[in-house]
Amino acid sequence: MQWPGTKRTVQELVEEHYEALYRYAYRLSGSAADADDLTQETFCQAQAKLGQLRDPERAKPWLFSILRNAYLHRMRDRKVENAVSLDGVAELPGRPAPAEPDIDPQRLQEALNQLPEAFRTPLILYYFEDFSYRDIAEHMEVALGTVMSRLARAKSYLRTRLQNPAVTAYPAYRRAHDGL
Repeated sequence: MQWPGTKRTVQELVEEHYEALYRYAYRLSGSAADADDLTQETFCQAQAKLGQLRDPERAKPWLFSILRNAYLHRMRDRKVENAVSLDGVAELPGRPAPAEPDIDPQRLQEALNQLPEAFRTPLILYYFEDFSYRDIAEHMEVALGTVMSRLARAKSYLRTRLQNPAVTAYPAYRRAHDGL
């Protein structure tokens, strides 16, 4: 990788990290259009702030931090509450359990969308982007133990949600307990 500040370096960052950033953006936002916008915004900000990248070997976590901050900024601007109405749940017919153990990607994304961002981000980074616990802790600016506990709780929620489609929202008592 060349010295920060050259156009070639930005092009290398795009070539090397575009797919991983897009996947992360898609998992965070749940929308292809939003993922495109977030990924593009990330590279635009990276180009403007390339001088801040001190260690070219840490480019991936740096880019993921930029993307996460852009996503959080959008969510604050939209003032979107990540909640689902439970009205009419009793009216839904019971669904038979799927015969296959495979997880439907759409159901997985819907379940991820129900998680508060503080739980969704470490799950995505660990399982989909192969970040280490340490990298996630640095990325989110939280303690290593917090990352481990959030991962465990998010996995538990996803397991419950994917095995029982009637569970449609992250439990409110968890949000209150976690200060979310």
